[in-house]
Amino acid sequence: MTATREPSSRNGAAVVRPQPRASLSLLGGFELTWDSDPVRLPVPAQRLLAFLAVRDRPVERTYTAETLWLESTANRACGSLRSALWRLRRPGHELVDLTAGRLQLAPEVVVDVRLMVAWARSVLDAPDEMASALPRVGALGAAVLGDLLPEWYDDWLVVERERLRELRVRALEHLCVRLTEIGSFGQAIEAGLAAVNTEPLRESAHRCLIGVYLAEGNQAEALRAYRLYRDLLRDQVGLGPSARMEELVDSLQGR
Repeated sequence: MTATREPSSRNGAAVVRPQPRASLSLLGGFELTWDSDPVRLPVPAQRLLAFLAVRDRPVERTYTAETLWLESTANRACGSLRSALWRLRRPGHELVDLTAGRLQLAPEVVVDVRLMVAWARSVLDAPDEMASALPRVGALGAAVLGDLLPEWYDDWLVVERERLRELRVRALEHLCVRLTEIGSFGQAIEAGLAAVNTEPLRESAHRCLIGVYLAEGNQAEALRAYRLYRDLLRDQVGLGPSARMEELVDSLQGR
């Protein structure tokens, strides 16, 4: 974060004040704040910010217009983009950088999606000897576990939403397994439950959670988690657990 210096009214000494900071939340819903104060934007400007925020490199201006305004002619799409950019140009609010016909979110804007992606990659890329130092789920906050703009139905969001959900659940599963291996069962259960909540029908997430219960000797809880998954799978899609899942709990059911 940059800072500005202002003269003190008492002795003329320079006083360092933090530069106002923009924060953009897209997980669970759209919210833009500037120095903690909410910023209201029309829907086209919101869509433009969200589109740029989920990309980590500059995007061609023409491609942006044609993607966001699919049903418009090229000229009308470009006009809509110009209007959205104008709405975002306000004193003290530098949100979009435009260079050589390319658009990107200003680097000063903090985006929850990017924080979540950085967290997930740090978990997946951590070497075995760093298992005890893996970032915990609690460090994310509940909002970061939400879906990408769940009430928006733009075509370009479908792929992005699935990509982020898959990355997050893989990181949660990986974290659950690694924490189980080092005996951090409470943190492992937290990660396993988050994975199950992210993808309720995903068997690998349920296996991770059941694995924690078995590792800590909580057999009754493991069997309960298995039965909840089995019933959910049957009721939702008419299928049963895989042979791998059945093998995991066979001995418990026998007892």
